[in-house]
Amino acid sequence: MSLHVDTPLIESHPLSLAAGRRVWLKLDALQPPGSFKIRGIGRACEVHHERGGRRFITSSGGNAGLAVAYAGRRLGVPVLVVVPETTTDTAIALLKREHAEVIVHGASWQEANALAQSEVGATDAYIHPFDDPLLWDGHASMIEEIARAGVVPDAVVLAVGGGGLLCGVAEGMRRHGWDHLPIVAVETDGAASLRAALDAGQPVTLDAITSVATSLGAKRICDRAWEWTRERAVESVVVSDLAALTACERFLADHRLLVEPACGASLALAYEAHAALAPFDAVLVIACGGATATIDQIRRWSHRGA
Repeated sequence: MSLHVDTPLIESHPLSLAAGRRVWLKLDALQPPGSFKIRGIGRACEVHHERGGRRFITSSGGNAGLAVAYAGRRLGVPVLVVVPETTTDTAIALLKREHAEVIVHGASWQEANALAQSEVGATDAYIHPFDDPLLWDGHASMIEEIARAGVVPDAVVLAVGGGGLLCGVAEGMRRHGWDHLPIVAVETDGAASLRAALDAGQPVTLDAITSVATSLGAKRICDRAWEWTRERAVESVVVSDLAALTACERFLADHRLLVEPACGASLALAYEAHAALAPFDAVLVIACGGATATIDQIRRWSHRGA
Protein backbone atom coordinates (compact mmCIF):
# COMPACT_ATOMS: atom_id res chain seq x y z
CA MET A 1 0.00 0.00 0.00
CA SER A 2 1.36 3.43 -0.96
CA LEU A 3 2.36 5.87 1.77
CA HIS A 4 0.71 8.76 -0.09
CA VAL A 5 -2.98 9.20 -0.89
CA ASP A 6 -4.78 10.32 -4.03
CA THR A 7 -5.67 13.97 -3.40
CA PRO A 8 -8.67 16.00 -4.59
CA LEU A 9 -8.60 17.84 -7.90
CA ILE A 10 -11.05 20.73 -7.85
CA GLU A 11 -11.95 23.71 -9.98
CA SER A 12 -11.63 26.70 -7.66
CA HIS A 13 -14.35 29.28 -8.14
CA PRO A 14 -12.65 31.92 -5.93
CA LEU A 15 -9.30 31.61 -7.69
CA SER A 16 -10.96 31.46 -11.11
CA LEU A 17 -12.77 34.73 -10.37
CA ALA A 18 -9.56 36.37 -9.16
CA ALA A 19 -7.50 35.14 -12.11
CA GLY A 20 -10.11 35.74 -14.79
CA ARG A 21 -9.70 32.18 -16.11
CA ARG A 22 -10.39 28.61 -15.01
CA VAL A 23 -8.14 27.56 -12.17
CA TRP A 24 -7.84 23.93 -11.17
CA LEU A 25 -6.19 22.96 -7.88
CA LYS A 26 -4.38 19.73 -7.09
CA LEU A 27 -4.73 19.73 -3.31
CA ASP A 28 -1.58 17.94 -2.20
CA ALA A 29 -1.70 19.93 1.02
CA LEU A 30 -4.07 17.15 2.09
CA GLN A 31 -1.38 14.47 2.08
CA PRO A 32 -1.02 12.89 5.56
CA PRO A 33 2.24 14.75 6.43
CA GLY A 34 0.87 17.97 4.92
CA SER A 35 2.66 18.27 1.58
CA PHE A 36 3.35 16.64 -1.78
CA LYS A 37 6.75 15.49 -0.50
CA ILE A 38 5.40 12.15 0.72
CA ARG A 39 4.76 11.04 -2.87
CA GLY A 40 8.41 10.83 -3.84
CA ILE A 41 9.90 10.45 -0.40
CA GLY A 42 7.48 7.67 0.41
CA ARG A 43 8.58 5.85 -2.73
CA ALA A 44 12.27 6.33 -1.89
CA CYS A 45 11.79 5.15 1.70
CA GLU A 46 9.92 2.04 0.58
CA VAL A 47 12.68 1.16 -1.90
CA HIS A 48 15.47 1.71 0.64
CA HIS A 49 13.55 -0.25 3.27
CA GLU A 50 13.22 -3.18 0.86
CA ARG A 51 16.98 -2.95 0.24
CA GLY A 52 17.67 -3.33 3.95
CA GLY A 53 17.94 0.26 5.17
CA ARG A 54 17.67 0.20 8.97
CA ARG A 55 17.58 3.96 9.55
CA PHE A 56 16.58 6.88 7.35
CA ILE A 57 18.68 10.06 7.44
CA THR A 58 17.66 13.27 5.72
CA SER A 59 18.11 17.04 5.83
CA SER A 60 15.22 19.44 5.62
CA GLY A 61 13.79 22.77 6.60
CA GLY A 62 10.52 21.04 7.32
CA ASN A 63 8.34 19.22 4.83
CA ALA A 64 10.82 16.72 3.39
CA GLY A 65 11.86 15.80 6.91
CA LEU A 66 8.24 15.40 7.93
CA ALA A 67 7.64 13.11 4.98
CA VAL A 68 10.66 10.96 5.88
CA ALA A 69 9.61 10.88 9.55
CA TYR A 70 6.07 9.89 8.59
CA ALA A 71 7.35 7.18 6.25
CA GLY A 72 9.73 5.90 8.90
CA ARG A 73 6.99 5.68 11.50
CA ARG A 74 4.70 3.85 9.09
CA LEU A 75 7.49 1.44 8.08
CA GLY A 76 8.89 0.99 11.57
CA VAL A 77 12.27 2.52 10.70
CA PRO A 78 14.09 5.09 12.92
CA VAL A 79 14.64 8.52 11.36
CA LEU A 80 17.27 11.24 11.85
CA VAL A 81 16.48 14.68 10.41
CA VAL A 82 19.09 17.46 10.34
CA VAL A 83 17.45 20.87 10.05
CA PRO A 84 19.00 24.33 9.59
CA GLU A 85 18.81 27.00 12.27
CA THR A 86 16.04 28.78 10.35
CA THR A 87 13.65 25.90 11.06
CA THR A 88 10.65 26.91 13.14
CA ASP A 89 9.81 25.48 16.55
CA THR A 90 6.56 24.25 15.01
CA ALA A 91 8.44 22.22 12.40
CA ILE A 92 10.74 20.70 15.00
CA ALA A 93 7.77 19.79 17.20
CA LEU A 94 6.03 18.11 14.26
CA LEU A 95 9.15 16.09 13.46
CA LYS A 96 9.43 14.92 17.05
CA ARG A 97 5.74 14.01 17.09
CA GLU A 98 6.54 11.59 14.26
CA HIS A 99 9.23 10.11 16.57
CA ALA A 100 12.15 11.48 14.52
CA GLU A 101 15.49 12.40 16.09
CA VAL A 102 16.23 16.04 15.23
CA ILE A 103 19.59 17.82 15.01
CA VAL A 104 19.69 21.58 14.38
CA HIS A 105 22.77 22.62 12.42
CA GLY A 106 23.86 25.35 10.02
CA ALA A 107 22.50 28.59 8.64
CA SER A 108 21.01 26.98 5.52
CA TRP A 109 19.91 23.64 4.13
CA GLN A 110 23.31 23.11 2.51
CA GLU A 111 25.07 23.11 5.88
CA ALA A 112 22.42 20.85 7.42
CA ASN A 113 22.70 18.49 4.49
CA ALA A 114 26.48 18.20 4.79
CA LEU A 115 26.11 17.08 8.40
CA ALA A 116 23.31 14.65 7.52
CA GLN A 117 25.47 12.98 4.89
CA SER A 118 28.35 12.67 7.36
CA GLU A 119 26.06 10.74 9.72
CA VAL A 120 25.22 8.00 7.21
CA GLY A 121 26.51 4.58 8.27
CA ALA A 122 26.66 1.24 6.48
CA THR A 123 23.09 0.22 7.31
CA ASP A 124 21.56 3.71 6.95
CA ALA A 125 19.70 5.08 3.94
CA TYR A 126 20.21 8.73 3.03
CA ILE A 127 17.00 10.27 1.65
CA HIS A 128 17.66 13.42 -0.38
CA PRO A 129 14.84 15.97 -0.06
CA PHE A 130 14.63 16.78 -3.78
CA ASP A 131 17.49 15.46 -5.94
CA ASP A 132 16.78 11.77 -6.54
CA PRO A 133 15.11 9.95 -9.49
CA LEU A 134 13.11 7.88 -6.98
CA LEU A 135 11.53 11.07 -5.69
CA TRP A 136 10.73 12.37 -9.15
CA ASP A 137 9.11 9.07 -10.05
CA GLY A 138 6.92 9.30 -6.96
CA HIS A 139 6.01 12.95 -7.51
CA ALA A 140 4.94 12.13 -11.07
CA SER A 141 1.99 10.24 -9.59
CA MET A 142 0.08 13.49 -9.15
CA ILE A 143 0.00 13.99 -12.93
CA GLU A 144 -1.23 10.40 -13.29
CA GLU A 145 -4.16 11.26 -11.01
CA ILE A 146 -4.94 14.45 -12.93
CA ALA A 147 -4.82 12.70 -16.29
CA ARG A 148 -7.04 9.92 -14.95
CA ALA A 149 -9.62 12.54 -14.00
CA GLY A 150 -9.69 13.73 -17.62
CA VAL A 151 -8.40 17.25 -16.90
CA VAL A 152 -5.86 18.68 -19.36
CA PRO A 153 -4.93 22.29 -18.50
CA ASP A 154 -3.25 24.84 -20.75
CA ALA A 155 -0.37 25.18 -18.26
CA VAL A 156 0.78 23.87 -14.88
CA VAL A 157 1.75 26.33 -12.15
CA LEU A 158 4.02 25.13 -9.34
CA ALA A 159 6.49 26.37 -6.75
CA VAL A 160 10.21 25.71 -7.10
CA GLY A 161 12.78 25.25 -4.34
CA GLY A 162 15.44 22.68 -5.13
CA GLY A 163 13.47 21.47 -8.13
CA GLY A 164 12.12 18.10 -6.98
CA LEU A 165 8.48 19.00 -7.64
CA LEU A 166 9.39 20.49 -11.03
CA CYS A 167 11.26 17.31 -11.98
CA GLY A 168 8.43 15.04 -10.90
CA VAL A 169 5.70 17.05 -12.60
CA ALA A 170 7.73 17.35 -15.81
CA GLU A 171 8.34 13.60 -15.80
CA GLY A 172 4.66 12.90 -15.25
CA MET A 173 3.69 15.30 -18.02
CA ARG A 174 6.11 13.59 -20.40
CA ARG A 175 4.57 10.19 -19.64
CA HIS A 176 1.15 11.54 -20.62
CA GLY A 177 2.22 13.39 -23.75
CA TRP A 178 1.98 16.82 -22.13
CA ASP A 179 5.45 18.05 -23.09
CA HIS A 180 3.83 20.80 -25.18
CA LEU A 181 2.12 22.28 -22.10
CA PRO A 182 4.26 24.91 -20.34
CA ILE A 183 5.21 24.81 -16.69
CA VAL A 184 5.06 28.14 -14.86
CA ALA A 185 7.65 27.84 -12.09
CA VAL A 186 7.22 30.29 -9.22
CA GLU A 187 9.74 31.38 -6.59
CA THR A 188 9.88 34.11 -3.98
CA ASP A 189 12.37 36.93 -4.11
CA GLY A 190 15.24 35.88 -1.86
CA ALA A 191 14.95 32.18 -2.73
CA ALA A 192 14.99 32.37 -6.53
CA SER A 193 17.66 29.84 -7.45
CA LEU A 194 15.91 28.86 -10.70
CA ARG A 195 15.73 32.46 -11.88
CA ALA A 196 19.40 32.92 -10.98
CA ALA A 197 20.28 29.84 -13.04
CA LEU A 198 18.28 31.06 -16.03
CA ASP A 199 19.89 34.51 -15.81
CA ALA A 200 23.37 32.96 -15.61
CA GLY A 201 22.77 30.30 -18.26
CA GLN A 202 23.70 27.53 -15.81
CA PRO A 203 22.92 26.48 -12.23
CA VAL A 204 24.48 28.83 -9.71
CA THR A 205 24.54 28.99 -5.93
CA LEU A 206 22.79 31.86 -4.16
CA ASP A 207 24.80 33.66 -1.48
CA ALA A 208 21.98 33.30 1.05
CA ILE A 209 18.27 32.61 1.42
CA THR A 210 16.48 35.76 2.57
CA SER A 211 12.86 34.81 1.83
CA VAL A 212 10.39 33.78 4.54
CA ALA A 213 9.46 30.88 2.24
CA THR A 214 12.08 28.64 3.80
CA SER A 215 10.62 25.57 2.09
CA LEU A 216 12.00 27.09 -1.12
CA GLY A 217 15.34 27.57 0.59
CA ALA A 218 17.72 25.60 -1.61
CA LYS A 219 20.57 27.85 -2.73
CA ARG A 220 20.94 25.88 -5.97
CA ILE A 221 18.46 23.97 -8.11
CA CYS A 222 19.27 20.36 -8.89
CA ASP A 223 20.87 19.59 -12.24
CA ARG A 224 17.85 17.67 -13.53
CA ALA A 225 15.59 20.68 -12.93
CA TRP A 226 18.00 22.77 -14.98
CA GLU A 227 17.94 20.15 -17.75
CA TRP A 228 14.15 20.31 -17.90
CA THR A 229 14.36 24.04 -18.67
CA ARG A 230 16.43 23.09 -21.73
CA GLU A 231 14.05 20.30 -22.81
CA ARG A 232 10.63 21.93 -22.47
CA ALA A 233 8.88 25.24 -21.85
CA VAL A 234 9.46 26.37 -18.28
CA GLU A 235 8.59 29.97 -17.49
CA SER A 236 10.18 31.48 -14.39
CA VAL A 237 8.17 33.90 -12.26
CA VAL A 238 9.37 35.55 -9.05
CA VAL A 239 6.88 37.03 -6.56
CA SER A 240 7.41 38.94 -3.34
CA ASP A 241 7.16 37.36 0.10
CA LEU A 242 4.19 39.63 0.80
CA ALA A 243 2.35 38.36 -2.29
CA ALA A 244 2.91 34.77 -1.14
CA LEU A 245 1.79 35.51 2.41
CA THR A 246 -1.31 37.36 1.21
CA ALA A 247 -2.19 34.39 -0.99
CA CYS A 248 -1.89 32.06 2.02
CA GLU A 249 -4.42 34.14 3.96
CA ARG A 250 -6.83 34.40 1.04
CA PHE A 251 -6.55 30.68 0.34
CA LEU A 252 -7.36 29.90 3.98
CA ALA A 253 -10.48 32.06 3.73
CA ASP A 254 -11.52 30.64 0.36
CA HIS A 255 -10.77 26.94 0.88
CA ARG A 256 -10.34 26.49 4.67
CA LEU A 257 -6.84 25.15 4.05
CA LEU A 258 -3.65 26.62 5.52
CA VAL A 259 -0.52 26.35 3.37
CA GLU A 260 3.02 27.66 3.68
CA PRO A 261 4.41 30.73 1.87
CA ALA A 262 6.21 28.37 -0.55
CA CYS A 263 2.80 27.18 -1.73
CA GLY A 264 1.39 30.69 -1.49
CA ALA A 265 3.92 31.76 -4.12
CA SER A 266 2.19 29.69 -6.79
CA LEU A 267 -1.30 30.63 -5.58
CA ALA A 268 -0.30 34.32 -5.77
CA LEU A 269 -0.26 34.16 -9.56
CA ALA A 270 -3.97 33.40 -9.63
CA TYR A 271 -4.91 35.85 -6.89
CA GLU A 272 -2.97 38.65 -8.60
CA ALA A 273 -4.12 37.72 -12.13
CA HIS A 274 -0.43 37.71 -13.00
CA ALA A 275 0.56 38.49 -16.56
CA ALA A 276 2.25 35.07 -16.81
CA LEU A 277 -1.23 33.51 -16.90
CA ALA A 278 -2.51 35.77 -19.69
CA PRO A 279 -1.94 33.27 -22.55
CA PHE A 280 -3.99 30.52 -20.89
CA ASP A 281 -7.71 29.84 -20.55
CA ALA A 282 -7.32 27.12 -17.91
CA VAL A 283 -4.41 26.52 -15.54
CA LEU A 284 -3.63 23.86 -12.99
CA VAL A 285 -2.02 25.05 -9.76
CA ILE A 286 -0.25 22.49 -7.61
CA ALA A 287 -1.29 23.37 -4.05
CA CYS A 288 1.78 21.65 -2.67
CA GLY A 289 0.94 22.40 0.95
CA GLY A 290 3.33 22.70 3.82
CA ALA A 291 2.79 21.75 7.44
CA THR A 292 5.18 23.96 9.36
CA ALA A 293 3.64 27.45 9.14
CA THR A 294 0.93 28.76 11.45
CA ILE A 295 -1.55 31.50 10.65
CA ASP A 296 -0.11 33.63 13.47
CA GLN A 297 3.37 33.33 11.99
CA ILE A 298 2.10 34.20 8.50
CA ARG A 299 0.38 37.29 9.89
CA ARG A 300 3.48 38.36 11.83
CA TRP A 301 5.53 38.14 8.66
CA SER A 302 2.89 40.10 6.73
CA HIS A 303 2.67 42.85 9.32
CA ARG A 304 6.45 43.13 9.29
CA GLY A 305 6.18 44.04 5.61
CA ALA A 306 7.85 40.86 4.41
